[in-house]
Amino acid sequence: MSNFDMMKDEWSLLGHLGETAEYNVYRDPNVTLVKIRQFAESMVEAIFSLEQIEVDSECSLIKRLRILEWRNVLEPELLEVFHNIRKHGNLAVHTNYGDFTTALNSVRWAHFLANWFMEVYVSYDYEGKAFSNPEKPQDNPNSTIDELNEKIKLLEAILESERLDYGLKLQKLSKNSGNIINKNVTKVRRSQSQKYLKNKPLSEKETRLNFIDEQLRNAGWLADTDKIAWSQGERPEKNKNKAIAEVPVNGGYADYALFIGLDLVGIIEAKQYNFSIAGHIEQAKTYAKNIKDMDEYEVPFIDGEYKVPFIYATNGRSYIEQFKEQSGIWFWDSRYPEKTSFPLEGWHSPDDLKEKLKVDENKANAELINEPYPDFVERYYQIEAIKAVEKGLADNKRRMLLAMATGTGKTRLAIALMYRLIKTKRVRRVLFLVDRRSLGIQAADALGDIKIENLSVADIYDVKSIGEPDPETATKIHISTVQGMVKRLFYSDDRILSVGTYDFIIVDEAHRGYLYDKEMTDDEILFRDQQEYISQYRRVIDYFDATVVGLTATPALHTTKIFNAPIYTYSYSDAVIDGFLVDHEPPYRFETELLKNGITFAAKSDVDIWDEEKKVFDKAYLEDELSFEVDNFNKKVITEDFNKVILEKLTDYLDTDDDGKTLIFAANDLHADMVVRLLKKAYEDKGIPVHDDAIIKITGYIKNPEEAIKRFKNEKYPNIVVTVDLLTTGIDVPKIINLVFLRRVRSRILYDQMLGRATRLCPKIGKTSFYIFDAVHLYDHLKNITDMKPVVVNTNLSLMELYQRALDATDNETYEYFKNELIAKMQQKKQRIDRTEENNIEISASFGTLDSWLLDLKSMSQKQLGAEKDKIDSFDRLHTNSKYPNIKYISKHPDKLLEVIQTYGPKNMKPNDYLEEFSKFINDNINKIAALNIIVNRPKDLTFNELRSIQLELKRNHYDENMLNSAWQKAKKEYIVADIISFIRQAAIGSALVSHETRIENAMEKVYNMKSWTPKQMEWLKRIRAQLLSTPVLAPTAQVYFDETTVWREKGGYNGMKRRIGEDIDKVIELLNDELYIS
Repeated sequence: MSNFDMMKDEWSLLGHLGETAEYNVYRDPNVTLVKIRQFAESMVEAIFSLEQIEVDSECSLIKRLRILEWRNVLEPELLEVFHNIRKHGNLAVHTNYGDFTTALNSVRWAHFLANWFMEVYVSYDYEGKAFSNPEKPQDNPNSTIDELNEKIKLLEAILESERLDYGLKLQKLSKNSGNIINKNVTKVRRSQSQKYLKNKPLSEKETRLNFIDEQLRNAGWLADTDKIAWSQGERPEKNKNKAIAEVPVNGGYADYALFIGLDLVGIIEAKQYNFSIAGHIEQAKTYAKNIKDMDEYEVPFIDGEYKVPFIYATNGRSYIEQFKEQSGIWFWDSRYPEKTSFPLEGWHSPDDLKEKLKVDENKANAELINEPYPDFVERYYQIEAIKAVEKGLADNKRRMLLAMATGTGKTRLAIALMYRLIKTKRVRRVLFLVDRRSLGIQAADALGDIKIENLSVADIYDVKSIGEPDPETATKIHISTVQGMVKRLFYSDDRILSVGTYDFIIVDEAHRGYLYDKEMTDDEILFRDQQEYISQYRRVIDYFDATVVGLTATPALHTTKIFNAPIYTYSYSDAVIDGFLVDHEPPYRFETELLKNGITFAAKSDVDIWDEEKKVFDKAYLEDELSFEVDNFNKKVITEDFNKVILEKLTDYLDTDDDGKTLIFAANDLHADMVVRLLKKAYEDKGIPVHDDAIIKITGYIKNPEEAIKRFKNEKYPNIVVTVDLLTTGIDVPKIINLVFLRRVRSRILYDQMLGRATRLCPKIGKTSFYIFDAVHLYDHLKNITDMKPVVVNTNLSLMELYQRALDATDNETYEYFKNELIAKMQQKKQRIDRTEENNIEISASFGTLDSWLLDLKSMSQKQLGAEKDKIDSFDRLHTNSKYPNIKYISKHPDKLLEVIQTYGPKNMKPNDYLEEFSKFINDNINKIAALNIIVNRPKDLTFNELRSIQLELKRNHYDENMLNSAWQKAKKEYIVADIISFIRQAAIGSALVSHETRIENAMEKVYNMKSWTPKQMEWLKRIRAQLLSTPVLAPTAQVYFDETTVWREKGGYNGMKRRIGEDIDKVIELLNDELYIS
């Protein structure tokens, strides 16, 4: 009898592969491993046919498994089994590897899969058979070696004849099952699969043999429940790392004990596969307290309550976030009793535990308090952010988020944090995780450039950069892309990185919430959609036993779900007010005829199209009228004349020889090429000579984009760069002073990241602000979208699954989230629906019109949406027009520029209206906002913090100095650069608007004339003047001003200034307070 007899009727090839593997377990384990791999590969091919998934016949097993993972066909536990078989089979094929224990385990795994396959794909009523160890030749005296060999030859002959039949069977299955598999069948299969995994009667012993032993071996431990057991005489040995089973303790036996040499370092409680596991760590803790004092091993913590530092509990199941109590490897470090236990994805390696034992977290936390900050982080908010992270570490937080505006020095902050944590031995090794190569290269450059006592961080510590091998023992910082780490951890046959490889992870640009808008490069196509990216990127950071800090300028909903709410925030408004970033001028808003009216193709006409898939131009016949609004310009419809009109006008504003640089955001790579061509032609038509290198595109499709980015940053040319997504995140080019939007985006996060490219200071070119040229009314489109509510389309869920999730939601936020996903996906489908189908459904399902119905869905309550099931089901069954599934329409409609205007505030106001709104806001709030009242009535009492608070409040309401000055100049035809205090007082009490500089010069003139000052005193008075030009506020008294203003406090505060200027210092500040705001 074979363990695989149940498959021989309908799936004989699988049955005979399993039987052949059994017969070879004792005779030739190598053959067994090869046959079991063939068994797994053949089963996966069958699953593809049964699930109606089309794939290239040359598609490898690892790629097929990945597709099944994407489609949620295989649960993590099944994937783990398939991958174990695949890896051992590959080793057997390529190195002639053959180990009896591994071979027997592979047969067990195959039997586990066989029972699953029978229950899910053959008969839902099938009851899985228990596994029996294959019969040893010596156990059957009637069977000779010759007979066994004959049996194996016969099986090989059967297999050879069945392989062709198997291929034909799969082809027939694919054809007979139709193009679309019944959704109910899919649902039942998934349910049956989950039921099998839940109810599979794996005993604790089987769980250990099938899963836990293999997992421990993969992590570097010698493990075998049957052989490496205390009862079998196995004992700890020097220079060997063993997971010994059934080790006696007072009151029982530990399922496993981990020994590094002779040192007992870990206790494992193992439970059977379908047990909830989190609570069973308490049993392991009990064993750790009751360790016997034995001669065979050393107990490092014999004097403590717990004799063993590392405590584990597991049921062998892969970690699943949604079922964390029922899965994963639960871990607790008994050296820090205030920490709670938590689940891991894998086992610590022996080296991981050795390194853990070297770290004294409490001692390191104390040292961090007194450790000086490196000179290269001198801004107050950077130090505050570092303190927040270090406090979080001391408070045992494992996930933290820093929200800091683009351009405020997050990379420097990260380097300072890494340096301090490594120096004090608070962490052993840091993973610096980025989402694209260019960011990793930029981080590596910074580590090589930033100096600490004349040595760079890369000189002090071993740093592995993008593309370098796995970290070595001495490596302290490793830079990697998310994509590279996903491949390394989950799709590679190389040695698996252990969960303790890194104990601290920094995720740069942690938002990554805008793939809904992205044109993905080859490297990024590793992920199907944003949900896939988030899932895999979260899987990476969950894999390691590490504290994780996310850095972002734009926290998104999914970001806070991963990292929790920010522990420290330093906003764009904060940075502008503090003078660390520049603000933008009022946007230039373009209006053209096509932009205003849209593009419409007439019914019953032929139109030119670009077939994206075939990369050819073609024609299509339109039965019905087809219209496009601006959000589809350059995406679904190629409109050269619109771009030509915009770019021709832009030449009036952009100088290719200017010191400042320009970044143009295009819709896709094809559009970027068009923009470069048309812009060069526009300059040529105006007779303006342009160097050919001055205008280029930098996208993920050019050769060596990293080199092009360096030239953009450091050299004169290129001066104008057209990009899609490559330069939207994390790229530091301070000379950018112009941003041009030629594409609509739907993500506020991406928009903020785009703006962030131009916010950095650049004194070298005298940059005080930057300019926005909005050719697609992007500012209007996004003004009401909040950062924390991105609409995300999960392409992996069907319409009905999204509908059901919306109905199942237990809170309004979750309901709205899935309802919006549902509507977004329906809108996408509507664009592809055949017009005849649309007419039919509008009549039969009583929609009215699809457009009005979809609009109504947005405002429906959960109960109302529940009543729409039949309509949504009808919509789901509509056939889409697949004749041209991936095309762009080519518009030859002429366009004309109507106007270019600067607009103010979220309402796109004219200058006079904006000033009137500001005046109304000030007068309405004088008695509501304390700091505003002080500015109007008692300006000499105003402190820096009060000024800062009112600036932030005005910013929140869309009022700032740049906008007000620009509006004043346009409305009054009067060029004055006034500060916010002057504008407030002018609006409230009608004070004459005097320029910021003039007001300060007039006040300082009075101070200069107070007495005859010495040259040194005059030098310090001029420093006060310079500080006032930067921050136009004093304080009620000289002592408060000099003691509480950072720049003066660092120079000795009030007493220091009194020594330099003399006893008249109080009179100086008093006089300035009187003169600065004379009405």
